[in-house]
Amino acid sequence: MANEEISRQFDVIEDKVEKLVESCRNLEAENREYKNRLVGLEQELRDRREAEKLYLDQKELIRGKIDSLLEKLSSIRDSETS
Repeated sequence: MANEEISRQFDVIEDKVEKLVESCRNLEAENREYKNRLVGLEQELRDRREAEKLYLDQKELIRGKIDSLLEKLSSIRDSETS
């Protein structure tokens, strides 16, 4: 009887270990998925920052051109009124 009880306990332990191993495998797979997603999100963030920088540079360039045109218009107006 004692051997049967020991055998049963080992079976229970073996089942628990198998479940733990399976849980570890699942968590490792999930972790890999999160790492891959993180890499993708980091690249997306870099792309968006670059796009924002480009937008701000273009906005600054346009603002400079508009200011230059306004100055030219102002000088033409001033020369016409003199």
